[in-house]
Amino acid sequence: MISNLAQVHPDAKIGKNVTIEAFTTIHADVVIGDNSWISANVNIMDGARIGENVKIFPGAVISAVPQDLKYKGEVTYVKIGNNTIIREYVTINKGTTANMETIVGDNCLLMAYAHIAHDCIIGNNCILANCAHLAGHITIDDWAIIGGLSAIHQFVKIGKHTMISGGSLVRKDVPPFVKAAREPLAYAGVNSIGLRRRGYSNEQIIEIQNVYRHIFLSKLNVSKAIAQIEATMLPTPERDEILSFINSSNRGIMKGYNGRNE
Repeated sequence: MISNLAQVHPDAKIGKNVTIEAFTTIHADVVIGDNSWISANVNIMDGARIGENVKIFPGAVISAVPQDLKYKGEVTYVKIGNNTIIREYVTINKGTTANMETIVGDNCLLMAYAHIAHDCIIGNNCILANCAHLAGHITIDDWAIIGGLSAIHQFVKIGKHTMISGGSLVRKDVPPFVKAAREPLAYAGVNSIGLRRRGYSNEQIIEIQNVYRHIFLSKLNVSKAIAQIEATMLPTPERDEILSFINSSNRGIMKGYNGRNE
């Protein structure tokens, strides 16, 4: 299952039933899980830890050194979960001493030319569309979808079940369950279709919408909106997750749309 034209270091740990096609290079400190498929012209460098049933398409570069001038050759890693698909010319850089690793979860789809920089943490079931670019230290929670040609600023956090429009410039944190669009990036409603597909009830979705009416559609600032939510809405997992995300945001969250954003 390994082409004679591939260069696989003898110290690399290759699982069972792994296909490695011609002109691919696998470095020494690499682990590839069972049933994975590595296409032609792929470079997998030291520090890569690749799960089972992963598919990597031509031109991808996994675990290259960070594009960070502070990096001095430390031993760091890229960890990729099971069943993830990495399309053509995707680049994923290894971590720095900040986190020591860059992580991509299970069941993700990284479309062609996407870039994930050092120390990013991508959750499970995420999609990065073509040419989505992530700077360093970004966290993306489960089930998030990042539109093509988007650029995300370093240290930004994106909540779960979000959907970010193609071509977006993401400078602030994006809380969970929302759609984000326009320039500058702003609230564009709750991701109700995605939530229904993933089993959220109408009652849960209505509650999420009510929370965001306070935060993004009222004339209150964020702290006053949170105080009003806590005073008028009973605790639920969804309400509390939204409030916890906002309260822990270091960069601040994106703005609500008020008709003057464009």
